[in-house]
Amino acid sequence: MPTGELVFRTATDADIPALVALIESAYRGDASRAGWTTEADLLKGQRTDPEGVAAVVHQKDSRLLVAERDGEPVACCQLEHRGDHAYFGMFAVRPTLQGGGLGKVIIAEAERAAHAEWGAAEMRMTVIRQRPELIAWYERRGYRRTGERSPFPYGDERFGVPQRDDLAFELLVKPLG
Repeated sequence: MPTGELVFRTATDADIPALVALIESAYRGDASRAGWTTEADLLKGQRTDPEGVAAVVHQKDSRLLVAERDGEPVACCQLEHRGDHAYFGMFAVRPTLQGGGLGKVIIAEAERAAHAEWGAAEMRMTVIRQRPELIAWYERRGYRRTGERSPFPYGDERFGVPQRDDLAFELLVKPLG
């Protein structure tokens, strides 16, 4: 396991292949089962692709935050400035490093950056509502369930192939600052 200092930086085009692999490994397929964030029982297929990651890298008012150790990406997350709040997404921690507190460090840095750089008063995210253990993890970090739901994009395999017909996202929010 890497032992060096954790370094945060904004992703560039050169990072896209490694970040796609990191995100896929955290959520899909057998590799994801090494960690606890797997969605492999809910969704098959891809979680993202190079075009999806590139869109975040290039999007105005957005950044893809990379956490690396010894020059290797070990985690990432999307931060998007949306007026008075920031959106948090595309969060991935290398499966073999999950459960050791790295995720807490990443989300804390994301919150700090959104507040410091954009003055965001609130962080928002959407989580598949059928992920109670993940929602509980966010609640322990101070996020609140809103009950506001949005539909899963059925039929768009860029986001995966659903293994059940009741998937939906729930909005979670946390005040910053």
